[in-house]
Order: sequence, then C-alpha cells, then structure tokens
Amino acid sequence: MHGAHGNRLRTGVLAVGALVAGAVLLLAVLHSPPGADRRAAYSQQQPGTKVPFWVDPDGNAARQADALRAKGREDDAELIERIAAQPVAEWIGGEHREPEVRNLTTAAAEAGREALLVLYNIPHRDCGQYSKGGAANGAAYRRWLAGVVEGIGDRPATVVLEPDALPHIVDGCTPPEFHKERYALLAEAVDRLKELPATKVYLDAGNPRWISDPGRLVEPLNRAGIRRADGFALNISNYQTTERNTEYGKELSRMVGGKPFVIDTSRNGNGPLPGRDNSEGWCNPPGRALGEPPTTRTGEELVDAYLWVKRPGESDGTCKGGPKAGEWWGRYALELAANAGGGNPVE
Repeated sequence: MHGAHGNRLRTGVLAVGALVAGAVLLLAVLHSPPGADRRAAYSQQQPGTKVPFWVDPDGNAARQADALRAKGREDDAELIERIAAQPVAEWIGGEHREPEVRNLTTAAAEAGREALLVLYNIPHRDCGQYSKGGAANGAAYRRWLAGVVEGIGDRPATVVLEPDALPHIVDGCTPPEFHKERYALLAEAVDRLKELPATKVYLDAGNPRWISDPGRLVEPLNRAGIRRADGFALNISNYQTTERNTEYGKELSRMVGGKPFVIDTSRNGNGPLPGRDNSEGWCNPPGRALGEPPTTRTGEELVDAYLWVKRPGESDGTCKGGPKAGEWWGRYALELAANAGGGNPVE
C-alpha cells in the first residue's frame, strides 16, 4: 500500500509561509528563462544549513513549470515551482541499477548536497495492490541491493528503506510464509548500507492511522535491524499531520532505544481526508496540500528531518482518475500547491 502509506512549531499557516523557503533561490527560479537556464537556477539548491538534500534541477516539477510557462500559464508555473525548488526523494526500484544510482549520488555530491533515496524493491511488494512488484525473490533482491550499495559508494546519502514492508507484516497483508525472508532482507540491507562511510538509513514504520498501536511495530523493527539503523521513517506517502506523527514517533522511539525519526511532510498540509481510512483516504484524496518544506531544523530533538519522500505530484495509483502509481499527475500537483496557499513571509 505505497499510498497507504501539526507539529507544535506549526501555528496557523506557518507551513504555507515556509513553502518557498529561500527568497534568493525563489527569485532566481521565478525570473530565469525556460529550459536549461531555469534548471541552472534550480541547481543553486536550498541553503545547506536548512536542508542538506539535493534538488534535481531537471525533475518532473521543473519540466512541468517550463511547459506551463511556455503556454503562458505563469500563475500555474509559479505554483509548480513550489515543488520544483524543494529536494524530493528519488525512488529506487528494480529497474534501477548501479549506474543510475551512481549518477544520482554523483550529481548530488557535485552540488555539495546529499542524495535522498527510497529503496523500494522488496519481494511481494505492496501485497499485489497499486504498487505491486519488487524483486522476484530473495536472491534477486540481494543482487539488486549490491548494485545500489555500489552506486552509493562513499558519497553522502540518506536512505528510507522499503516503505510498507514492515507495516504489511503487522497488518497481516503479507502472507506469513514471507515474513522470515523479509526480516532477513531488511536486516541485511541495513547492514550493507551502514557499512558505507556516509549513508544514513531509516526503516519505514508506517503512520499513526495505519498501525495505531506503535507497540506492534517494536518486534518487527528489532528483527529488521533498527538498532543498527539511524532511525525510522513515518508517514511515507500519507497525509497524517506532522503533530500527530511527532507524538506517535516519540512513543515508538521510547520502545526502540530512543531512536530518532524522519517524517514525510510532502502532502500533509491539510492533514488526512476526514473520516476515511480506506483507499478513499490514502489514494489521491482530494483537497490535500503541500506540508512543511524539507528541513533538518525541526525544533524537535528526536525528529531528524521533515522530508518530501513521496514526490508531490506523483500518483498514488489508478484511483480517482489518476495514472498508475508513481507517474506524474500534473493536475494533482497543481492542486497540492494551490491548496497550500501563499503570501506569508519566507524563512
């Protein structure tokens, strides 16, 4: 359930005001010409003291902004630039091999930033739902992982490991005969990634609406190697508020040795769709908004970062008229940005 997949500092519309953080960067983006020159403006990156992650100057959002401006839709282009100017995660699946990962991490390192990666290729992924797939078996996963590790190398990276893999064990979606192998693969992945000199690893732990009792995640996280990981990740591809995730994460942290955590804030600006726990609530729900922009300055000791892990504008799946999971959906991207509002001072 890739799609099944606040904060005390947020008062009123603080998230809105911060969405275009970095006034100099924003002005450079808004007033540079289309194409390569505009992408050169994006490559200035966000201030490293605020967020160390790489902004892809040629991502889907930047391309959509160029296309909108070419059609004279200036206001819409500026909305999409709220996404294009922020670092978003690169999702690494079975189709990605060592050269692609190397190119990503090299581009980030050359820009003086670190890559933000999501590894998403566990066998029996997503229980046959919108994001089904993954490696054919454990041996195939290990071969793929070896290539990813080689591609990261000694370049700095933060990795979110296998969204949904553990929550789908807890909720019973993944058949019991696959549990032992899944735990082994996750633990091995943590070990392999932590052997690298500049890589941080966060195991996915779902969200507070999905697994409401965090105690149910303790044994799965322990078996998957949480003690060797840097922490865990919450709210991947979901819409739960930052405040609720923070409270939940603190409770779970106390149960797993005080580990810190990261929160996906990419689309939680308006919180979840009220009263909906099924696919109506997590698959392309209407009325949602961009959340707090990525930053490591969260004001919470245990919250290492707010991240845009789910790439705003990419579909959760073929629901509500959306394309297949992971494909760019320009209309939804515009809705997320427009619903976040605007006009407040930047940080």
